Amino acid sequence: MNTEKTNSSTPELPSVARSLPIALLRAREKVMAPFREMLSRTDITEQQWRVLRILSECGPQDSTHLAQKACLLSPSLTRISQSMLEKGYISRTANTHDRRRLTLAITAKGQQLIQANIERAAEISASFKQALGEEKYEHLIDLLTELEALDDPSKS
Repeated sequence: MNTEKTNSSTPELPSVARSLPIALLRAREKVMAPFREMLSRTDITEQQWRVLRILSECGPQDSTHLAQKACLLSPSLTRISQSMLEKGYISRTANTHDRRRLTLAITAKGQQLIQANIERAAEISASFKQALGEEKYEHLIDLLTELEALDDPSKS
């Protein structure tokens, strides 16, 4: 343990307990644990679940936009979508205006997987809302959305 006093001009990091990146990671793990348990009974991953949720909710998506919405790198989406195509959960078509661009859509089989798990997923989400209270839950979502929309403050 470092007990030396630092120069007052040297910036100090927040404690690990108050570190935003670490707090976000701890919260993510807490939130994802029951979803991982739910998905362990299926043949899809967390990332594949996100892709199916987005396609189910938003309809067919250009692969670039889908990767952004699913918080995936494009090469990861390419690999993930290939597996999902092979399992019959999604379909892929070339864009009619630009054949280099691909459009992905959920299939009936993919929608069945969503439907088979939607009740449990809704219960999990509701449990977090109940634990925090609706006002705090909605405020947390708003703050995270605001944080996501910030320009990179480290570059100012």
